[in-house]
Amino acid sequence: MDLQRFPRHRLTFGDTPIEKLERLSSHLGGKVEIYAKREDCNSGLAFGGNKLRKLEYLIPQALEQGCDTLVTIGGIQSNHTRMVAAVAAKLGLACVLVQENWVDYSDAVYDRVGNIMMSRLMGADVRLVDQGFDIGFRRSWEEALEEVRRRGGKPYAIPAGASDHELGGLGYVGFAEEVRRQEAELGFRFDYIFVCAVTGSTQAGMVVGFAADGRADRVIGIDASATPDQTRAQVLRIARRTADMVGLERPIEDKDVVLDTRYAYPAYGLPSAETNEAIRTCARLEGMMTDPVYEGKSMQGMMDIISKGEIPAGSRVLYAHLGGVPAINAYSFLYRNG
Repeated sequence: MDLQRFPRHRLTFGDTPIEKLERLSSHLGGKVEIYAKREDCNSGLAFGGNKLRKLEYLIPQALEQGCDTLVTIGGIQSNHTRMVAAVAAKLGLACVLVQENWVDYSDAVYDRVGNIMMSRLMGADVRLVDQGFDIGFRRSWEEALEEVRRRGGKPYAIPAGASDHELGGLGYVGFAEEVRRQEAELGFRFDYIFVCAVTGSTQAGMVVGFAADGRADRVIGIDASATPDQTRAQVLRIARRTADMVGLERPIEDKDVVLDTRYAYPAYGLPSAETNEAIRTCARLEGMMTDPVYEGKSMQGMMDIISKGEIPAGSRVLYAHLGGVPAINAYSFLYRNG
């Protein structure tokens, strides 16, 4: 594979740390060793997170094209829109964020704290739109792009999650290459990699990256979209496009994409009692914070799968912590007593 030929604008500190979760491993029976790769600690830009790996490959194109405004879309508590706002601020670009009402949740401060508050603080033009959840291209986003053009600006279009973009899968191909370097230092290979999946390019990039050493189907996607057919199709499509771009020497097949659909209930952005229990367990055993939209659900899924014995004893698993904890502030009523 050849990732080096794609321009990369460094927004992260460098390789993200891998830490062993000793107490969580012991809590789940001690037969499986759990490690976390801390993508949530990858940058000084507004708490970082997985979207920065993707944006590192999009930004060179935006700058080359002479764009002056980054335009993207997400839910009200989107981590992705926060990261686009941070990158725009860092590079001196304008930023328009379309924030749709993707979560059927009511909290008095839901649209005033967490991710959206930081986006406003960083100077983004935040536009609330009363539309429901969908990972596809949205009319509201296209209208925002057109408005920037009408006023004489040059927008750069970034889809939800930076996912369904020609370059959207590259960052997490790089993640796999980084993990291989770290495995050489650790002296072992991870048997499974757990990752949350919604808009799809994080898992898609991992599938391509780990396909290079025969581990594509060891990337266990935990669906948090509650629209799994759409998400799985998007992961597969992005993975195939990305594999072609980087020159993977084999095609991506259906069986390469593993998406566990058991944990997204009751809906996107709404935590179940089991999600909340996973959040609390991880926080109290490891001091590691996860959120009710993404990482809490992938943590719930990984913990349940290990507890049920679905991962062979003696395995080493890597939990990809993608960030997203700022969103927990918007769910303050749920966690008011811890």
